[in-house]
Amino acid sequence: MLWLKLFLPFAGAYFLSYLYRTVNAVIGPVLSTEMALGAGSLGLLTGAYFLAFAAAQLPLGVLLDRFGARRVESGLLLIAAGGAAVFGLGQSVGELAIGRGLIGLGVSACLMAAFKAFSLWFPVDRQASLTGWIMTSGGLGALAASRPLEFALSFAGWREIFFTLAVLTVLVAIWLFLSVPEREEQHRPEAMAAQWAGVREVFCSAHFWRFVPLGVTLIGGFMAVQSLWSVSWLMNVNSFTRSVAADHIAGMSVAMLLAYVLIGLLATRLASRGLTPVKLLGGGLVLALLTAATIALEVSEHTYGLWIAYGAFSSFGTLAYSQAAAGFPVTLSGRANTAFNLMVFVGAFGIQWGLGGLIDALEKHGASIAVAHRHAFLLLLAVQSASLAWFFIAGRRGRALRAQR
Repeated sequence: MLWLKLFLPFAGAYFLSYLYRTVNAVIGPVLSTEMALGAGSLGLLTGAYFLAFAAAQLPLGVLLDRFGARRVESGLLLIAAGGAAVFGLGQSVGELAIGRGLIGLGVSACLMAAFKAFSLWFPVDRQASLTGWIMTSGGLGALAASRPLEFALSFAGWREIFFTLAVLTVLVAIWLFLSVPEREEQHRPEAMAAQWAGVREVFCSAHFWRFVPLGVTLIGGFMAVQSLWSVSWLMNVNSFTRSVAADHIAGMSVAMLLAYVLIGLLATRLASRGLTPVKLLGGGLVLALLTAATIALEVSEHTYGLWIAYGAFSSFGTLAYSQAAAGFPVTLSGRANTAFNLMVFVGAFGIQWGLGGLIDALEKHGASIAVAHRHAFLLLLAVQSASLAWFFIAGRRGRALRAQR
């Protein structure tokens, strides 16, 4: 009963959050044609979601720890619904960016609120599995934003689709508010100054900074690619139609979904056998990076298989949230998760906009659009490789310090 009343409403909200995040991958070419957008403008427009999302994270952590997940998330979802309506009505790049930003603000609590509620209602040894299950709902949202969305565009305009999403978001907000039970924490709410001191404690932690570069470049970078530049790459580098590109993204989303299910089913069991979530995180992201390099270097023609593998291996990045928060007491869990999420979404915004700006700049200097995409992706891979190396080096240093104590 608790699973149905607590988990499913959060899963529904995160489904919508992920759908909103990735919807522009398919409608991006339509927007580019209708609004005459260059790669930089499209990247900025789509990235407005990530920027607003990131800006909300630190105050969101304080709000979650002070007022609880139920009230905070249901209220914010109403803002997301308003943003979807604004986007559907938008007639200029500025209006669309405002709508996209409101959506990002409105769904900014969907994952963090779920993590906060899970930390109160479920034991620690179930957190990795719950992470997998909640991310499964996000995988379904990503899947809905691929081939199903491409099909919907064949008989409805993108504006009508966003109006429909606005209505669905209001319904999920009501469902969450009425269904999720309240549970008072075993301590009185901290004074606001003490809560912000907790934020500073998170940002001053060496444990936290072990995960930050990985979150910014690999997790944020995957978000940027998945939500926009994947379809752009497939159409401009591989010369596929939008329909074929959407099929690739659908395959990637299914792979993500299956990976999340496996994480949910097996993470706790594997940890008891020595394969800890940190090891799963590192191994999965190494394989994701190798797959991305194979895509960028075009050393294989099996594009479906490569994008499917890229989605599956990148899914292990979600374990970074629970592992970054594991170094802090439960009273700081909301702030630790949102601080990490802030860094992830700053990375997603910067990379999404930065890739577009770099592609535009390379084209202005005579590169073809395919070559511009290739160079931009290779630069991203170099930065991601450095971040992953830091993750392993910092982990080794941390173990050495603990051994000396």
